[in-house]
Amino acid sequence: MTKDLLTLASFPDEDFFKVLERAELLKAIHARGEERLTLRGRSLAMVFEKSSTRTRVSFEAGMSQLGGHAIFLSPSDTQIGRGEEIRDTARVLSRYVDAIMVRTYSQESVEEMAKYASVPVINGLTDKHHPCQVLADLLTIKEKFVKFQGLKLAYIGDGNNMANSLVEGCIKAGIDISLACPEGYEPDPGVLAWARETGRAKMELTREPAIAAAGADVLYTDVWASMGQESEKAQRQRHFKGFQINQGLISHAKPSCIVLHCLPAHRGEEITDEAMEGRNSAVFDQAENRLHAQKALLELLITG
Repeated sequence: MTKDLLTLASFPDEDFFKVLERAELLKAIHARGEERLTLRGRSLAMVFEKSSTRTRVSFEAGMSQLGGHAIFLSPSDTQIGRGEEIRDTARVLSRYVDAIMVRTYSQESVEEMAKYASVPVINGLTDKHHPCQVLADLLTIKEKFVKFQGLKLAYIGDGNNMANSLVEGCIKAGIDISLACPEGYEPDPGVLAWARETGRAKMELTREPAIAAAGADVLYTDVWASMGQESEKAQRQRHFKGFQINQGLISHAKPSCIVLHCLPAHRGEEITDEAMEGRNSAVFDQAENRLHAQKALLELLITG
């Protein structure tokens, strides 16, 4: 069993599938109103340099539901914000808590935290990866289609941290993935190279959303301008024109397809109101599954 979740590519297959299987169990236990206090007396430090709704609430509620406690730390709450080195914070927090979740800008920051921490470190989001979200996405897909083999996911939009982690998650799960990204907005070249070398599923990159969506079981998108890219919003709106999930694009996918969005959504930009609220949408099931996937991850990393 690995100590950390930094990227899905580096997360061992055994643990990857174990988290998804355990998440289904934990969701069923929660639905029955039963208690499962496997993390009683355990603590999670949540280090936030980027704000969030879903990440904070799902981790905090998840720890509570498992009998543990989560501690929220904003930049103003830690000495990192005043220049303390990450390696020092990592070693100190390891003396206090049983795991550390970090939501930050730099992938290097979360990797440095993991290098010096003696407790599990979870990547809650960086500019390069968002592995926790994709665990929730895969749980949602498994609920809808039972198995991964033979499925196709089409990602429409910016080749950002979501695209990178989706490529890694789909390839590990055996789901074919087609990405439609404007020129200059492709996923990380290293992630694409890893996917081609791994070769467990097909991956294609196109400039045409309709080509990516053809015959897809899952349509997925994210905002055109992520946190920290607000100054690029007008430029990105021009470049991403046509890269929208709407009823026209949904018509190219299978009738049974589901529409996913990691949220928050900018309705009318990367996705229409109709697509968000339509019969194909599984967006809010997907959002709920952050809770259950992360509970499974916390339980696995902290207790085994």
